[in-house]
Amino acid sequence: QVQLVESGGGLVQPGGSLRLSCAASRSIFSINPMGWYRQAPGKQSELVAVATSGGSTNYADSVKGRFTISRDNARNTVYLQMNSLKPEDTAVYYCYGQYYGGTLRGQGTQVTVSS
Repeated sequence: QVQLVESGGGLVQPGGSLRLSCAASRSIFSINPMGWYRQAPGKQSELVAVATSGGSTNYADSVKGRFTISRDNARNTVYLQMNSLKPEDTAVYYCYGQYYGGTLRGQGTQVTVSS
């Protein structure tokens, strides 16, 4: 069974940066697309960023220009670089991927933006 493990969350001040990592237990060539979504308390989940194996990316309007998703096939890892963080970015961030018709999901990592 393929597993996704996130890391890199934490507490950061407004305007700061974090990089989240999502490590897969096997090659990510066949996990397509892969992306990140977030869940804040009392709010619906929001798809934040998606990246295909062909290099296409898409972002939620709320993070465009601030977040960057990337895939490192050699390391079987997907990253989410988050810059200019705002308090409203506070949420649990989950990595996900589509794999042979099913959806993989990690356990989530907490991101808190607060002064």
